[in-house]
Amino acid sequence: MAESKGALIAKSLQKHAGRTKEKILQNLGKVDRTADEIFDEHLQNFNKQQAQTSRLQKEFNNYIRCIRAAQVASKSLWDAVSDVYETSWQGRELVVQNTQALDVLWQDYSHKLADQVLIPLNTYQAQFPETKKKIDKRGRKLVDFDKERHNLQSLQNSSQGKQRNETRLGKARESLDEARRTYEVLNSELHDELPALYDSRVLFIVTHLQTLFASEHLFHTETAKIFTELESIADKLATDCQRGAYTLRKNATFNSNTASPKSPISSNSTNGNASLPASPASGATTENLPPGVLYRVKATYKYSREDVDELSFEIGEIIKVVEYEDPEEQEEGWLMGIKEGTNEKGMFPANFTRPI
Repeated sequence: MAESKGALIAKSLQKHAGRTKEKILQNLGKVDRTADEIFDEHLQNFNKQQAQTSRLQKEFNNYIRCIRAAQVASKSLWDAVSDVYETSWQGRELVVQNTQALDVLWQDYSHKLADQVLIPLNTYQAQFPETKKKIDKRGRKLVDFDKERHNLQSLQNSSQGKQRNETRLGKARESLDEARRTYEVLNSELHDELPALYDSRVLFIVTHLQTLFASEHLFHTETAKIFTELESIADKLATDCQRGAYTLRKNATFNSNTASPKSPISSNSTNGNASLPASPASGATTENLPPGVLYRVKATYKYSREDVDELSFEIGEIIKVVEYEDPEEQEEGWLMGIKEGTNEKGMFPANFTRPI
């Protein structure tokens, strides 16, 4: 058994050495090489197809990894949004339902891309290494065929004019016939398989892209619907907020220790006298003012009026503070003012502004 294995190794080494010598002679132009231009074209197409598919597989694997990372990040973000969105706020239950629906969409999207796009792509790519092995084997058998062909030619040339060694020539012809048969079987198979494989790329790419595009379209369409609804919920919350649904009302008792920017200022902010809001606030300039103007303030927050007798303004707008026409109408924490530029007049919460 050991001798048999050793003999096989020796035979393999001898064959390898013979191929190497034949290739060197061919590269040096000492002997000719069997040409097959049609096969060479098939091989060129195969190499291009394999390279393109390998790149597509690599990029899509990277895309899938990014999608899964985005899926995790999305769940963390929307869990945080659900936690931040207080239970008393407009649309709380809808926010939770929609963020949960987003997570389901992400899961479905990720699974579809993996199962219906990545797995078929991996299966398609798996055929190239096997075909490449067959191409390499065909190349080796072609070298063997050329080597046996040259060996027979050499024997025939050396026997001219001399006594022919029919035994050696006979063995050389047998070796050549065997090498030819082995090569031609592989060559014939690849002449059928390579163009068929190359032609299959069109249908595969069409199917692959259709599945990919359909998955992307469905995911983005459904998530767009959810975000449209979430936007609507946020708009309603903003409207309620502007109407003061989540802030102290202007007639509510004010606690200076717990006030928010939208809460009216306390009576202490006007020199401790709620009935005299016209008194200049600390830091207000009272010089060079138009008649009837007590001082001026600048808006530090946006305010949208809730009643017709109130004044709306944007951040940065200037308001001239004036006396109430009827002191009985004055409310704690509220001033009467005229907005510069438009001359609109109305009440406004003092702590939305600062004196200038």
